[in-house]
Amino acid sequence: MINKKTEKNKLFNHVVKLWLYWFLLIAIVVVFFYGVIAEWFGHMPTFEELENPKSSLASEVYSSDGELLGTYFIENRSKISYRDISPNLINALVAIEDIRFEKHSGIDEKALIRVLYGVITGNHKGGGSTLTQQLAKNLFPRGRLSTPKLVLRKFQEWITALKLERYYSKEEIIAMYLNTVPFGHNSYGIKSASATFFDCSPDSLNIQQAALMAGVVNAPTRYSPISNPERSLERRNLVLRQMQKYGFISQEVFDSVSMLPLGVSKYKMRDHNQGIARYFREYLRSELKEWSLTHYKPDGSPYNIYKDGLKIYTTIDSRMQRYAEEAIREHLSLDLQPAFYEHWEGYTHAPFDFDKEEAEESVDKIMLQAVKRSERYRMLRNSGVDMDSILENFKQPAEMRIFSWNGSIDTIMTPLDSILYFKYFLQAGLLSMESHTGYVRAMVGGIDYQYFKFDHAVQGKRQVGSTFKPFLYTLAMQEGEYTPCYKVSNISYSVELDDGTFWAPRNSSNDRIGEEVTLKWALANSNNWISAYLIGRFSPQSVRQMARKMGVESDIPAVPSIALGTPDLSLYEMVGAMNTFANKGVYVKPTFVTKIEDKNGNLLERFVPEKTDAMNEVTAYKMLKLMEGVVESGTGIRLRYRYGFNNPIAGKTGTTQNQSDGWFMGITPDLTTGIWVGAEDRSVHFRTITLGQGANMALPIWALYMNKVYADPSLGISRGEFDKPLGDVMIEFDCEKYDRERQNTVLDQQEEDEF
Repeated sequence: MINKKTEKNKLFNHVVKLWLYWFLLIAIVVVFFYGVIAEWFGHMPTFEELENPKSSLASEVYSSDGELLGTYFIENRSKISYRDISPNLINALVAIEDIRFEKHSGIDEKALIRVLYGVITGNHKGGGSTLTQQLAKNLFPRGRLSTPKLVLRKFQEWITALKLERYYSKEEIIAMYLNTVPFGHNSYGIKSASATFFDCSPDSLNIQQAALMAGVVNAPTRYSPISNPERSLERRNLVLRQMQKYGFISQEVFDSVSMLPLGVSKYKMRDHNQGIARYFREYLRSELKEWSLTHYKPDGSPYNIYKDGLKIYTTIDSRMQRYAEEAIREHLSLDLQPAFYEHWEGYTHAPFDFDKEEAEESVDKIMLQAVKRSERYRMLRNSGVDMDSILENFKQPAEMRIFSWNGSIDTIMTPLDSILYFKYFLQAGLLSMESHTGYVRAMVGGIDYQYFKFDHAVQGKRQVGSTFKPFLYTLAMQEGEYTPCYKVSNISYSVELDDGTFWAPRNSSNDRIGEEVTLKWALANSNNWISAYLIGRFSPQSVRQMARKMGVESDIPAVPSIALGTPDLSLYEMVGAMNTFANKGVYVKPTFVTKIEDKNGNLLERFVPEKTDAMNEVTAYKMLKLMEGVVESGTGIRLRYRYGFNNPIAGKTGTTQNQSDGWFMGITPDLTTGIWVGAEDRSVHFRTITLGQGANMALPIWALYMNKVYADPSLGISRGEFDKPLGDVMIEFDCEKYDRERQNTVLDQQEEDEF
């Protein structure tokens, strides 16, 4: 009896202890998880942090017609919503990563038991992390952790996963996961990855593309379709097999799709050297960095365009931007640059134009300056290399990639020869703005941003030549006695300078010397004598003041020679100023951005074009009619007979000293577009006016661009007439008709007197 009772007591004690241990274990687990939640072991993300993870988001730049032009980023990542994701990708991801995604609450117990069994038996296959757990890990990266801390972090991720499941729907979790996961090749998130590998959006991924993307996320480097295509193909087909296994695709679809290649022929690493509007995007970058300094987030810190996922909506029209870039490429690569090479063939110091006595010294000076501006020079100098050794280094052949109009070329040449090679290239700038809104629809700063970083549209300033003359003629048109048909003797005029000497320009043409010519004819033919006549009646100070009213901010010396266009101005300034005529005398500052939003779509700022009255509407209309003469019968007449334009166009060509700069300003009722063409160095140019004039260098680009614009009806660009001011404008613009009528009036008066 005693033995049985003792045994019974022992059994009871063991059971009690077992239950005590069990409850103690449960208590420890509960306390442990409570401690994790209560942050005893470290910080746990709050709901606000889950809502706004600290992962960097790229700021996106959009065109006015909704195309993504580019991004500014540290990590090339952009957010999308669930509705923007292809169902193929959802199915592929669930099939390969978490087939029970719709059934669990963040932690898949079955998967954990499977992993535990695999560890015990040594037959470990697959992980136990759910998509939600992976999202928790992606939102709050682990970094380098010791084993105990890694185990603790795993528990923290479990709690975070449960929070995610509680706060968000399954659709939102999928979208958040695909927004955070890296895909390799500087692509973070599915939106960036889709564009990088397939040049498409996430909602248009087909089955094989979706399977590839779902396979890559497991190990972006190991399964990279670019670096490791064989492994990537195997991984993609594994995803397809899983999709077939779980009924997302049929056996027939698997058989056919698994035989397809990877399909990454459109792969392109996304950086600032790729895509359209590259000069514009770089200009906008500097403007946005300035904007960020004075605009603050709710937490008081300034916005960061590389991290905060801003959305910048611009005035650029992607279609017109492409037409502008195509027009520059067509004219320079097919016509002007080949002519330039032929023009300088066989010349000792080509392409530099210097007098023989100074040629060698001047060329050496230019080349040395170019050496000192190069990245190679900077790196050698920073490494402590002396100047003589640097110059010797520039004479040694090296492997390099250089620009050509037919694509980049891998070659071997000395750095010094490469500098000379690049000096040969003619550059171009284009700016096209909507006449009445001020919205810039296209901007091109050079021929290729990857190789030529300098912006010739906004940043660069060059001598403007005869495109400056409309400022002078505007003063005349404001005065009552002057009209487009006002006549002046075509003789040499001089203007007395402050030092008592006289300034008298030469004419580039001998046409109609000694005759009376109209102001319309004089402007159309860029007559310098008539410009001297006008600057003698309207002071240089008055011309400068008029230019200021029309938006020109650069320095303009108050000397008579400005009548011929000696100031250095930017294309940006010139286009804005000439647009004043089309905008009925109101200057509107060229505008690049309409609004900026934060990553959640909240409006941060809206931009309204600045406007200033510069002249009355009648004066502006007179100037348009004057400048129509340039195209009807003057230096821009090839727009009619060579390019077939029959609609009203007000224009002005410009050619500077030694043909270093060629300009054309073209104005239609809807668009004002300016073109500049020239080399990086002013000593590099055509030697003849026939090849080097603005009508040959710049005007053809305008013609090619506008033909493309007019051929696209979706743009709605008019070929109509310029709006005539309200009321009777008692001015005759057809000067030949005006002459005939005046002559008839004189004859009638003579007959009446005789009678």
